[in-house]
Amino acid sequence: MGNQTSAIKTTYISITGNAGLAIIKWITGYLGNSFALISDAIESSADILSSILVLFGIKYSLKPPDRNHPYGHGRAEPLFTFLVVAFLMISAVIIAWQSIINITTPHQLPKSYTLIILGFIIIIKEIFYRFIVKKSKETKSSILKADAWHHRSDAITSLAAFIGISIALIFGKGYESADDWAALFASLIIFYNSYKIFRPALSEIMDENLYDDLIFQIKSTAKTVEGVLDTEKCYFRKTGLKFYMDLHISVDAAITVKEGHDISHKLKDKLKQNFPALADVLIHVEPDS
Repeated sequence: MGNQTSAIKTTYISITGNAGLAIIKWITGYLGNSFALISDAIESSADILSSILVLFGIKYSLKPPDRNHPYGHGRAEPLFTFLVVAFLMISAVIIAWQSIINITTPHQLPKSYTLIILGFIIIIKEIFYRFIVKKSKETKSSILKADAWHHRSDAITSLAAFIGISIALIFGKGYESADDWAALFASLIIFYNSYKIFRPALSEIMDENLYDDLIFQIKSTAKTVEGVLDTEKCYFRKTGLKFYMDLHISVDAAITVKEGHDISHKLKDKLKQNFPALADVLIHVEPDS
């Protein structure tokens, strides 16, 4: 349960952080005449909803197997990741559309204190990204990785806003729209990040082989079990935070069926002990030729 508890706690931290920063951005952007900061607030508000989806997706994916779902509910995780991506893309469209409107509409220069707030936000968001992406690697969670990239994209849009506001303040009248161009550029970055989140989740749904290092470790461990002469095929299927594995092993052709059965059980027990992320292991016994 360690990975599962860690993933859920990380998501609660993400929701709390997004809510606090969204409030700061909305207030500062409105009072400081900065649409780049308001666009940042729009994304952070979408991040709150997407983080709630992440939490729901993780909790649902942890439901145990039942009659209709013998492999459990882990595939819900990448499906919820697709919803998170949809939230990102919708926020990017809103930001791009409003940026274009603002570029063609005269408005006041942003206030200088918005730069201080943005600098603070950039640092906090990058810290959140590094923390959550570390947890996503530890738990091998695609949906946590998506949530981490939400924070990274937020840091990037804040950086773009910082640059845009700086240009507007340095060059003064006639450069008011630099802030809005920064927001438009940020929306393109969000689109790109959406693809980076979508691609691994699609790989998981399609059972793409992304686990060569884990396969090597499994095969090396298998050969340490008495009676296992060699390993052949090794396939992985990731469902949520857990893995299902098919493994072919070679044993002495002269032993009995029961002896081969006992070897496979010893191997299964050792693999599940050494690799807690394995939900189940199906072992096929081959006679060594």
